[in-house]
Amino acid sequence: MKKLFSKSTFKLPKWLHWFLRLISAAILLQTLFFKFSGAPESVYIFTQLGIEPWGRILSGVVEAIASLLLLSSAYCRMGALLSLGTMTGAIFSHLATLGIEVRGDGGLLFSLAVTVWVSSLLILLENRKS
Repeated sequence: MKKLFSKSTFKLPKWLHWFLRLISAAILLQTLFFKFSGAPESVYIFTQLGIEPWGRILSGVVEAIASLLLLSSAYCRMGALLSLGTMTGAIFSHLATLGIEVRGDGGLLFSLAVTVWVSSLLILLENRKS
């Protein structure tokens, strides 16, 4: 089992590594407008979780920092770790309280959280020795 995850056996192509970083950062940055503008969907979500408005604002700040770190070659591992933790909370919130579909979004928010989570995990696995 140790051999399966050794550094020599898990190496993403450079284009895929950058794609994962860019797509994760783009998703995180895109949600900032809704969190910081107090969009009804964001207010609803964080009200359901009982942490409106501070939870919404704090998660926006954390996601902004994570996205900037993901775009930095020197700190992408830290950004991936931060986004992995944040998306773990988002996914748990969907599964425990909100449901997969929130206010008729067809599960879009949940699928975006899973996409960032998987991308961040792959980035961390590739860079785990650095």
